[in-house]
Amino acid sequence: MGRDAWRHSGRQATDLDSDSTTVFEGSAGAVSDGGARPAGAQSGRLPGLAGPTEPGSTDRAPDYRIAVVGSGPRGMSVLERLASRLLASPVDRGVHLYLIDGVEVGCGRVWRTDQPQWFLMNTVCREVTMFSGPPDEGPPRPGAGPSLAQWWRDNAEDYVGPDGYAPRRVHARYLRFVLDTVERALPRHVVTHRVPAMVEDIEPTTEGYRLDLSGGNALLVDRVVLTTGHSQLEQTGRHRVYERFAATRPNLRYFPGDSPADLPLDTVPAGSAVGVMGLGLTFYDLMLAFTLGRGGRFREDGDGRLVYLPSGREPRLYGGSRSGMPLPARGRNQKSSELAFTPTVFTTSNVTRGHDFGTLDFTRHMLPWIIAEIELVYYQTALREQGDAEAAAFLTAAAGRIAATAVPPVSELARPLLREPMPPLDFERLCRPFVGATFDHPDEFDRALTEYLLRDLERAERGNYADPIKAALDVLRDTRWVVREIVDFGGLTPDSHRDGFLSWFAPRSALLAAGPPRSRLRQAQALREAGLLRVVGPDLQVGTDEWRGCFTLSSPAVADSIVAVETLIDARTPTTDINRDRSILTRNLVRRGVWTEFTNGAGPDAFRTGGVAVTQSPYHPVDRRGRPDRGLYVLGIPAEHTRWFTLVGSGRPGNWNEFTRDADAIARDALAGMAVQAPTQRRSARTVPAVALR
Repeated sequence: MGRDAWRHSGRQATDLDSDSTTVFEGSAGAVSDGGARPAGAQSGRLPGLAGPTEPGSTDRAPDYRIAVVGSGPRGMSVLERLASRLLASPVDRGVHLYLIDGVEVGCGRVWRTDQPQWFLMNTVCREVTMFSGPPDEGPPRPGAGPSLAQWWRDNAEDYVGPDGYAPRRVHARYLRFVLDTVERALPRHVVTHRVPAMVEDIEPTTEGYRLDLSGGNALLVDRVVLTTGHSQLEQTGRHRVYERFAATRPNLRYFPGDSPADLPLDTVPAGSAVGVMGLGLTFYDLMLAFTLGRGGRFREDGDGRLVYLPSGREPRLYGGSRSGMPLPARGRNQKSSELAFTPTVFTTSNVTRGHDFGTLDFTRHMLPWIIAEIELVYYQTALREQGDAEAAAFLTAAAGRIAATAVPPVSELARPLLREPMPPLDFERLCRPFVGATFDHPDEFDRALTEYLLRDLERAERGNYADPIKAALDVLRDTRWVVREIVDFGGLTPDSHRDGFLSWFAPRSALLAAGPPRSRLRQAQALREAGLLRVVGPDLQVGTDEWRGCFTLSSPAVADSIVAVETLIDARTPTTDINRDRSILTRNLVRRGVWTEFTNGAGPDAFRTGGVAVTQSPYHPVDRRGRPDRGLYVLGIPAEHTRWFTLVGSGRPGNWNEFTRDADAIARDALAGMAVQAPTQRRSARTVPAVALR
């Protein structure tokens, strides 16, 4: 089948105070009625706000209202595209855009502005933009604005260059700048409303949708975009055991997976032992929260080695994972932000050739093509660095010709072309470097880990264009869109979707493609040398010791590796599971069948994914009767597993990526609703006391 066929088969919420006069937050801060504000920012009574008990009235203008629930990067991208389209195609009626967030309107919980400076993004700032077009000679506006790097350079003293990694709070300020820019650019009949509240329920009405807000107020709107992002889950299985074990022992703490900025890390005593499950990006955040956040410092010694100067208030950290290694570093960026990688062999048409939708087995039908593309870039880079660009081009052409009928044997094609022999690229060994190895003592494993980390740092320093391995692993990032075209909406068989793809490939891809800056590995090594961090080993095992009243961490591959800890932290990214989501909104939507779980397949072999079932673009949720709700949209993490890798958090300068295309598709469809709704239609509304938006 062709490509088209495959593509189409907590923090306390701020409440609305009904006893106060109306105050609305503009881009320069809170302003009251009559105060200066951006053209598109609203102060005064909040249109569409309905009280819970007041009688009806029909004295309302037929304005069109769109609510965006959740104002992290996904929500802001939709708002930016709504605004851009409204500027490009003016309308002759009032439009109200409600941006709703219970933590910080304009950036959301995970990206909020009050985070510590040491929590970094893991994408270089030149590759991040929230504007759907580059800046031009005019002022910044929806559709034409600076990238994160350009904005950071001009607005902050701590700018580290276009290939640096911005603190998350800097990105939050950039997101707030995007919101301010939207408000300033819109004409007065198009108004944005910043609503600092939690949405607790959404119910369809004859007039659109009623959004029940925390504090007892409600909004009546025509369209709702749900970009609610990461959530907290009810604990099950072993994690429920850990939670209960800690709850009955006052000296113990168990922190389930969440944003490090929201964990009560200050409750961890100095000098105590902390166990960390997972060695990914959150692990690095925790590592710095317990060191820099406790007053310690890193400095270079005279030999260029990084050393740690402790404050004495740090706990001791013990970490582990399946691989037994901290996430490898991203290669030093050597590529333009507008460089678009075009795969040679791993394409949708090559993989799906001869297969009907839903019949692919990931391991047999898809993984060989991915490995072939990775190998191709590995050998291309090696040949180029050996000074033989002509041989690299020959290899590429030969692999492309063979790929028209079969997976090309890239290593066999490359071997006679190499001037110097290259070891074959072993994908599984890169993911699990200690598999099959045993160590007689923790010191022996420490030496092996140090050797691995130093070698990885050397590769990362050579860069993601010059180093064959780092260049090859960028393929995993650059071809995510191909993966999505094939696997989304049930492109794989149910068991392959669950076992081969989500359980086997997805964590390996995250391990090799989503690494931190090189500085994080240097800091981890310095802390290991200072005796404040120890990696327990691969295949981490976590236990509870009833007699000693502690958690234990150990590795079956490392003799005498068991350690006792008083605090246990799950540093892995929580999965998406709408049936375990603690959010009041999610629970209400699931209970009433507005949201349903996407299930791949049917019968005893079906795979219940945990993600929201949605249509193809523009991603309407599918209710329990199998009908799409065409006034609702679900974008991002709630629909994970229905679609893959939805946690991507920004657009990219240059051609639109899926992040921007998704936002635009929703904006286009949501605004098209104005043509469906008769211009003379009037809604009933309820009067409401004066409210304050704080």
